[in-house]
Amino acid sequence: MSYGSSSTSSGGGTSRRTFEFGRTHVVRPKGKHQATIVWLHGLGDNGSSWSQLLETLPLPNIKWICPTAPTRPVAIFGGFPCTAWFDVGEISEDAPNDLEGLDASAAHVANLLSTEPPNIKLGIGGFSMGAATALYSATCHVLGHYGNGNIYPINLSAIVSLSGWLPCSRTLKNQIERSRDGIRRAASLPLFLCHGKGDDVVAYEHGERSAVALSSAGFPNLIFRSYNGLGHYTIPEETDEVCRWLTANLGLEGFRLN
Repeated sequence: MSYGSSSTSSGGGTSRRTFEFGRTHVVRPKGKHQATIVWLHGLGDNGSSWSQLLETLPLPNIKWICPTAPTRPVAIFGGFPCTAWFDVGEISEDAPNDLEGLDASAAHVANLLSTEPPNIKLGIGGFSMGAATALYSATCHVLGHYGNGNIYPINLSAIVSLSGWLPCSRTLKNQIERSRDGIRRAASLPLFLCHGKGDDVVAYEHGERSAVALSSAGFPNLIFRSYNGLGHYTIPEETDEVCRWLTANLGLEGFRLN
């Protein structure tokens, strides 16, 4: 199932931009609905391709929402437009970041989760740039606000990052460490990060350093999995581990792994 595009503003400030998000694809739970996860694609991709993979996973109690990022000029491609959750010039946890784009995408994801029933556990996952946006959303949740200061409205129960990195890592780590509420929220949010040692797009070191930064910022329930020889893609071994981790951390019924 899919539904049409929508726009999300990046929030406060006079020079605010409006971002036109693409089509959203939804995979309905095959069993009892216990959790909803927004899954974010990588640079230049769309929600449809991931919805097809997620539909095959043995997780009958999860509803998957797979949005499509806005099409925008991307600096890493010399300004060529493609689907991207935020603008990026180089992939690094300490590179200058498009906070306005990150906030707009995090707000779009929060808006998608805001209409879920109150008894449903909520999570965000993603691949590559989508994983970076999921990790950024995790920091918005624990700090209680977006980068622009607007309140973050969603209570998250799980974050999954495949081949990703934490944008503005150092700044966010310092903010969390100075926030008593942030440390308390971080202690109760489980994170699962996976990265291939052969990744030639988002270097393994970026994923590893982001995991260390998050762990030292106060996320004790964080697992970082590395895969020898894995490039910038996913494999069944990795998705099997994601399924097991989600089942355990969200308390799901009906998990089956053939």
